[in-house]
Order: sequence, then structure tokens, then C-alpha cells
Amino acid sequence: MRDLAFEVMREHGLTTVFANPGSTEVPFLGGLPEDMRFVLGLHEGSVVGMATGWAIARGEAAFVLVHTTAGLGNAVAALATARANRAPLVVLVGQQDRRHLAQEPFLAGRLEGLAGDYPVWVDQPACAQDVPGALARARHEAESAGGPALVIVPMDDWLAPVPEGHQVAAPARALRARAPDPDAIDRLVALLEEAQAPALVVGAGADSPEAWAALVAVAEKLGCPVWQEPFGARAGFPQDHSQFAGHLPFGRARLRETLAGHDALLAVGAPVFRQYPYEPGPLTADGTRVALVTEHPAEAHRSPVELAVVASPAAVCGALARSLSRRTAPVAPALRRPLPPQPPGPGEPLRAAHVLSALAERLPPDAVVIEEAPSNRPELLARLPARRPLGFLAAAMGGLGFGLPAAIGVRMELSDRPVVAVVGDGASMFAIQSLWSAARYRVGALLVVLANGGYAVMDRLAEQQDQAAPWPGFGEIDIAAMARAQGCRARRLESHDELLGALDEVVPDLGARDEPLLLEAVVAPDPDFNA
Repeated sequence: MRDLAFEVMREHGLTTVFANPGSTEVPFLGGLPEDMRFVLGLHEGSVVGMATGWAIARGEAAFVLVHTTAGLGNAVAALATARANRAPLVVLVGQQDRRHLAQEPFLAGRLEGLAGDYPVWVDQPACAQDVPGALARARHEAESAGGPALVIVPMDDWLAPVPEGHQVAAPARALRARAPDPDAIDRLVALLEEAQAPALVVGAGADSPEAWAALVAVAEKLGCPVWQEPFGARAGFPQDHSQFAGHLPFGRARLRETLAGHDALLAVGAPVFRQYPYEPGPLTADGTRVALVTEHPAEAHRSPVELAVVASPAAVCGALARSLSRRTAPVAPALRRPLPPQPPGPGEPLRAAHVLSALAERLPPDAVVIEEAPSNRPELLARLPARRPLGFLAAAMGGLGFGLPAAIGVRMELSDRPVVAVVGDGASMFAIQSLWSAARYRVGALLVVLANGGYAVMDRLAEQQDQAAPWPGFGEIDIAAMARAQGCRARRLESHDELLGALDEVVPDLGARDEPLLLEAVVAPDPDFNA
């Protein structure tokens, strides 16, 4: 069955294996065919994080291999992030030998429910002959639902014979219809045409070249502002466009205030509307009509809207652009980007704003920025607009440990695009071992660590509640030294001149780099946190 499984993997484009294997996976991996690429991660969180970045950049499923209970258990948080980020993953989970599972031998795992509800699909084939078909079905499930699909395989299944005339129980190719319902288009057109002051809200589900082009056409016909959803994991619109209005706040009161001047809202590729702390009251002002376009039924079903259309955002918005009338007096939002900060004076520390402003001045339009710096996210969003599809990427779940491995996976697939991760020092520690993989596989990403010596966002939140924080800082940790210990080039930057010199040296050739570089910028914690 092993050889047939490899044939299925080739047929479905699953020839890169992200893994941290154990003994139960040796029968599958030993003598791996030369056309299969093996990528080792030193912790399952990093393995899944790299695969998530790779799948998002590729737009197709990635293949992950983890080792029975310990491996799947270690991977769960990263699998939850992959689910929230709609990243299709085929996850093969090793299991003890089927012939004595009933006796619970050493390394046997109770695996089917271990990852909870985060997988989009879980299968434990009833017999060895079902394994190749299960892998193919997992790929279809992962791509149609957008998330990780698990297949649990006992180690002896790989050596089982293939019966004569055996057929793989899965389609070689599954196509999903993309054409929108004409009635849905008519209803959306009517809602927008009847509005006096419409606005668009875009999200991660609209992050594609086709959706961006269609949304620009819709926005320009309507002459309306375009907002990015709160907590967006990807950008749904070119953020250097004159009609981009900024990022919506995640509290209901400020959200109502921000959108109060609009009598119709069309959300595209974004839930309506994701919040963080609970606040009483409605999401929008009385009388505001809201419609949603999304590919994901669950997102549509939980959104309090007048009309939800489950279809391809690019296809729907393309049809809208062809159907809408052009308004004669477009009004562009007055979004003002912050000015570069003054360099620090003698004895003054670097701040995150210095680092982010220096990056903004130097990065090319096609750069991919991966963010995992919670206390500095608002400033990063203000200073580093996404100018191309996949120009911005973050963890949709909110858990840490995504930024470093995701940047590695993105750069592995997009070897011609500059890739920059901006992560906090606390966040970097959740996946610091991924730097070994970046060095081992010569992944040319720039990894910028904003080292403020603690969990700054937690400190600010505690201060807002007038409470003392019981957690200590950790400024003594040397992230650059930890990177070098794993074979990754690294520099520690403590002055403005050092920062500018390092960026001037690396950024011009960033798209052509063939090895990683970590820059640890020592910054003072920001005194405020205003999202």
C-alpha cells in the first residue's frame, strides 16, 4: 500500500512532506522516493506552521506527518491556527501496529478525538487497503472546507499488499463551481444601488489577485470607502489605494461610530464582524443594511446580516462590477499614514515605530509581511500597507508560534518574493526551533524580532484594569544568540544607525536571498496599546 500511497500523493501534488517523525512512521518514510521532498521541523508546532505558510502561499494543500499521540498533541494549537487561517493541510498521523492495538502497546494512541473539533475531517481507515483513498479524500476535504484533514494510519498498513484490480476510492480531481447565482447578484446590486452612502468591508477571504481586481472595480464604481475587517489575517484590498479607509476597530461602540455614516455595508471574505472584548449593543447603527459574500457556509450562518451569499468572492464581485452603475461623485476616505518618527536622541532607546518605519521606507511593493507582534500590531498595520495580494499574513486564531514558521513556509514556496516576519520576542520563543529548519533548508527570509523584554501587550492590558501584572519580564534572553546556535545568521541591533545599516544591507537583495537572517531589534516597550 505504501507505493500506491506515493502514487496518490504525486497525483494530488503532495510531494513535499513537512514532518517530525517517530518510530511508527519509519515504515512509511524509510527509503523515501527521490521525487519526495522531506522537510524536518524540530517541533510539531513548527512543522504545522511551516506547512500552513506553504499551503497559503501555494493555494493548495500541504502534507504534514506527525508521530502518534505526542506528535499530534504537540501540533494541536498550530492545527487550530491552520483551521482559522483556512489553510488546507493533509495530516498523516502515525499509529502503532494494527495487529495488537487492542492491547494498547507502547506508543499506541487514542488519536481520533485528540485534536478536538479543529480538523475539518478525521479518518481512521478500516483496513490498510483504504489508506491511499483516505489520503486522496483528505486532500479534497482540506481544500473544500479550508483546514487540516487528518488520516490515522497504523504502521503495518504500509506493507500490506494491493489487491488485484484495486481502485482508489476518491476522484483524481474535484472541481467546485464558481459562477454566482444571478438572483443573488441582482439582490446585491439592488441593495447597493438603493444606498445613499454604501461602504465595503473586506477580509482574508478576498485575498487573491482576482478578488482584489474585482473589489477595486466595485469600489471605484460606488465611489465608496473600503475597510479591512478587525483582526484580519490577510488583506482583502490594496491598502495603498486612495479609497482604502483603514482597519475597523474590534469593539462594538467604536465600530458603530466608525460606520455610522453608511446606510449599506457589503462585507466580502470577512465575518460580520469579528470582535475581541465583549461590549453590549448592536454591531451597526439602526437602519444600516448589511450583506455578506463568503465561500464558507459557517461564516455566513453566524453573521447577523440581511443577505448572505455563499460563493466565490472574486466571481461575485466581478459580476457586481459589471452590473453596478457608476456614481458621479466618488468620495475618497482621508486616511493618513503616520509620519516617520524622529530618530532617538542620545541615550534614548529604539522603539518599534523606528523599526517599522524603516521597513516601510525600504520594502518593495511585492513584499510579504508576516505579523506576530501583538503590542505593535496597530502601528505595523498603519505603517506597512499590503500593496499586493498576500502582502500581509497573520495568525487568525490569536495564539502565538505562527510567525517564524509561517514565514519560512511562505518563502519556501514563493522563492521570488521578499518575505519578512515581524514578531515579538515573546512570540518568537513559541517556535524558536523553526530557525534550524530555515538554516538547514536555506530559506531566504528576513526575520525581525522586536525585543521589548516581556509580554508588553499583557502589561498594557493589566494597566488598563489598574492591576499589577504577576508575570516577570525576560529581557535577559538573547534571541540572536539562540538563532546562531541553530545555524541561522543573526544580529542584535541596539541603535538607530545599526538598524538602518542592517536594513540597507539586506533589503535591496531580499528577494534573491538563499539563507535566513534574523535581526533582533532591542526596543523599549510602547507605553500605550490602542487598537
